[in-house]
Amino acid sequence: MSEDKDFIEMDYKEHNKTYDGFIKFTKYTTIFVILVLVFLVTFVY
Repeated sequence: MSEDKDFIEMDYKEHNKTYDGFIKFTKYTTIFVILVLVFLVTFVY
């Protein structure tokens, strides 16, 4: 292994912000898809 210490430290604040955005997007997309499916079922039956 190299003895050099020129690696970049992880920006945890930015990482958490990105992760929270991903979780929020996934949650709202899932809710939207479920609502669309419920809406479609109500008009088919």
